[in-house]
Amino acid sequence: MLGWALLFFIFAIAAGIFGFIGIASALAGIAKVLFVVFIVLFIASLIFGRKRV
Repeated sequence: MLGWALLFFIFAIAAGIFGFIGIASALAGIAKVLFVVFIVLFIASLIFGRKRV
């Protein structure tokens, strides 16, 4: 999941450099969503992984 977020972040940076404003904002939005999902899943796995007996 983090790999997808990083991939879209790199695409957004590349699109921004080349001046594709619409594409850059769309890719940056996807990267932000994927990054937030990754962080939420990471925190959930930390919380629920600690409850082993």
